[in-house]
Amino acid sequence: MAAGNSPDEDREAEGDPRLPPHLRLLMRLVTVLTVVMIAGFTILIAALVLRLSADPLPLPERISLPEGVEARAFTQGADWIAVVGSDDRIFVFSRASGALIQTVEIDAE
Repeated sequence: MAAGNSPDEDREAEGDPRLPPHLRLLMRLVTVLTVVMIAGFTILIAALVLRLSADPLPLPERISLPEGVEARAFTQGADWIAVVGSDDRIFVFSRASGALIQTVEIDAE
């Protein structure tokens, strides 16, 4: 028995079987909730690490950018693919043929 504690406090701290059933159930529920939350947080962190360390998606083979232009960003719609180039232009390609549909100049001020 710890100094300054009553015998009832010591029994409760040691998981005394004389605790009321609803308190034992509550203790188990809190323990299960803690374990589930720790596992979920660990899975979330692992998913973020795996996702952020993955290689970026390559551009499709059929798309060719002008000489000296590198892709900075890539997005796609239902029937088009857009690439933001290193020269501040957006190139919009047809998804079916890979042909250049439109070029948009970005006016960066």
